[in-house]
Amino acid sequence: MPDEYSLYEAKAKLSALVKQVREGRTVIITVHGQPAAELRPIDPSARPQSLHERLAELTARGIVLQPKRPDSGSYPIGPRNAGALQRFLNERE
Repeated sequence: MPDEYSLYEAKAKLSALVKQVREGRTVIITVHGQPAAELRPIDPSARPQSLHERLAELTARGIVLQPKRPDSGSYPIGPRNAGALQRFLNERE
């Protein structure tokens, strides 16, 4: 059965609670005596190990879309506009 801590206790003992969770235990956090959150260990085999694997997973789920054009490595830079102060001074003349 998981241990229960009030929100006040959990804030005070967060480091100890995370240590317990890393050891495989589950912790329930309550607010006014009602369960509000659960801290539990993450299954390391369930998450991708590299950024490339994570990106492939998100692309397969439709969360991340591939660019419509191949990445050229840079974005076109247009002419610089004068800053707000310079525009203000030009308008005063």
